[in-house]
Amino acid sequence: MFTSNSIVESYHYKTSETGVPTTQTPYLIASDVPQLSLLMALRFIEWVSSHPDGVVCLPADKHAEPFIKATHRLLDTWEQAETQSLLARYGMATFKKPSLKGLHFVQSNEFYPISPLQHNSVYHFVMEHYIEGFGLDPEKALLINSDAILLHDDKTYNEVFPDCKIDLSLRYCEVRDKDDEVKKQSIFQIDDWCSNYEERIRELGGIGFYLDTIGSDGRIACNIKGSDLFSTTRITQTNFETQADAANTLGGIEVARSRLVITIGLGTITFNPDATAIVFAAGEANADIVKASLESQMSSTYPATVIRRLSNGRFYLTKGSACKLEDQIAEYYKSSPWDFAKTERAIIDLCVKIDKYAHHLTMDDLLSDPWCSMIPNLSLDTVTEVVNHIKMKLQRGMSREKEKVIYHTGPHHDDIMLGIMPYANRQLLSASNDVHFAVATSGYNSVTNNFVIQTLQLTLQMMESGEVQMLLYPDFFSDGYKHKRYKDVYHFLDNCARKNEHEKQRGLCHRVIRDSIEIWELKNREELVLCLHQIINDLTNSYEGSKNPPKVQLLKGRLREFEEELVWNYNGVRLDHIHHWRLKFYTEGLVPDNQSDTDAILDQFRNTRPDIISLAFDPEGSGPDTHYKVLQAIAEAVRKWSLEADLSNLRIIGYRNVWFKFHPSEATMFVPVSLNDLAIHQTAFAESYLTQVEASYPSPECDGPFSEISRRIWMRQMVQIQHVLGKNHFYESDNALVRSTHGLIYLKEMDIHEFISLANELKKRSEGY
Repeated sequence: MFTSNSIVESYHYKTSETGVPTTQTPYLIASDVPQLSLLMALRFIEWVSSHPDGVVCLPADKHAEPFIKATHRLLDTWEQAETQSLLARYGMATFKKPSLKGLHFVQSNEFYPISPLQHNSVYHFVMEHYIEGFGLDPEKALLINSDAILLHDDKTYNEVFPDCKIDLSLRYCEVRDKDDEVKKQSIFQIDDWCSNYEERIRELGGIGFYLDTIGSDGRIACNIKGSDLFSTTRITQTNFETQADAANTLGGIEVARSRLVITIGLGTITFNPDATAIVFAAGEANADIVKASLESQMSSTYPATVIRRLSNGRFYLTKGSACKLEDQIAEYYKSSPWDFAKTERAIIDLCVKIDKYAHHLTMDDLLSDPWCSMIPNLSLDTVTEVVNHIKMKLQRGMSREKEKVIYHTGPHHDDIMLGIMPYANRQLLSASNDVHFAVATSGYNSVTNNFVIQTLQLTLQMMESGEVQMLLYPDFFSDGYKHKRYKDVYHFLDNCARKNEHEKQRGLCHRVIRDSIEIWELKNREELVLCLHQIINDLTNSYEGSKNPPKVQLLKGRLREFEEELVWNYNGVRLDHIHHWRLKFYTEGLVPDNQSDTDAILDQFRNTRPDIISLAFDPEGSGPDTHYKVLQAIAEAVRKWSLEADLSNLRIIGYRNVWFKFHPSEATMFVPVSLNDLAIHQTAFAESYLTQVEASYPSPECDGPFSEISRRIWMRQMVQIQHVLGKNHFYESDNALVRSTHGLIYLKEMDIHEFISLANELKKRSEGY
């Protein structure tokens, strides 16, 4: 039975569907991100009410924002009837509004070196959201300010480490010169600063309330996989997973790799035996690490396991992040009436678990499995039924579309190709199909400053050498730049075939010039040259990860749009069939305008009248993210369209790519992927997505381009289905497409009613309305 001395946790447990946790660290499950945020905020306020001068350590990244907003909402509306009613439900009716002014704040980590003035430093986040936002007393805060850490001879980190790279092995090595001696002594001084930071925390009695999200490798604070379970505050290197998670914040993996971190240790977090320590996670992307952290023994392999030392250690989870826990799998099978989806899932998972083809399963195998044994009227015929259903899904994925209008959509550039390129390419083979591709956002966040600088420098060089002849046309700056955009694409791809890198770059430069003239409204060559030099100068003098001016954001977005045009022109798709929605919610600084975004999408559907619409259909994420917002905008556009047109035959195809995956029981069709498909996919990505080839913003799953993750996913999905059908089903088939299959794409087909219903359910889970 779950027990807690917290009235908030006790109430939530009684009124939720968590069930009895069997893990060594108790956990609570919230139905959605808003409820998770509310739970954390209430528990925080409850703790502060009894510890008004306590020591707190709170999360300081984007995952903290829902918690921060929920806390503000409670405190700002404390006297209002609705909030008082909420507090009463949680047993807090007699609580007075707490003051946060007396709290001692401990910053858990910081990149090093990094200027505290940078908006992407942890210090800046803490100052903005906690010291100023929560009104905490800065005199009572222990903060990690890189500028305040004294180095050898009072030098700055820019003087000692001009390239921001720190070699910690200097601690143990014989120095080669004076510079190395300065670096070595400076590292020792940073070590001393960390020891002093640790001592100051312990003088306060240790951390009393610790709240943090779990990292992709199971870290808390920046205690990466392999950290000593009794570690203290220190400067340390990071691993790839941490670098990948930080890449968006710091402006690319290249920057993240060059930074160390100063972090409190696992021993720091658990020093106070009476501490309340909460690790939270949202979204199915975190399900594997949550499972490992809760169901494994305490180990440095999974740093978050250390909080089980504390009697008040907890995990707060959403249903998505908890979905792979054994408790929750049992809940899935036992909590609702049995259906065929459960039968299919249980048998597929059994085949994979015991590494046995479905047609080799015995009744002993089925009855020995806790979930298969629950199947009503279980027999070997049940297995046959599942096998036949899987074959049907494969057959659906092989069907050829003819005389259809097909409209593929993606939240970001490369989402469609990473999710379904082999599927889309087969549709393009039929001349009777009218196939469109649309990208919802501008994608500027995934283009590094360095890429823009290099591209503009090359453009200036080509202009200087007379290689940009279109500038000579008398009307080019007034009207000519608008035309022949397709020629840029064809020129680039023509030279892909010829393996002429210089001419490929010339095609790119042509497009950059056209877009620059449009964005900055340039009137002549001199203005163009000055403009490009100014952009280079501004980006060179700004830090990676800094917020770009709106026009530079536009230019970065146009670079991504050019890439999308390249990839689909591998099959000759016309530019007027490649749509750039540029939805307003994505543009930084603008208030999200769902109405105008929805209407823009609706106009596209009215004009093209698609028979099939594809979209990224992700499950619960860590909050309302871009994929989620695009899905909701499309759902609303389809709903509005249905009020004026008969959409009973409209087919919605949901896909997933590198972040989330369907279980085969959730998918309704399996699309074969051949070696030829893989070769085209890999080559098209490398040749077309110029800004992504270096994988500056990678997934923690793979130190490489996203196309490699797609390949791995499709291969793993093939293995799943091979366990059910047997490998011989493929190599002995009479169908050449089946024989050539070495990967599978899982898709979910829906009619309009199912799609709108699922979108509404997802909205309820993500926004809690």
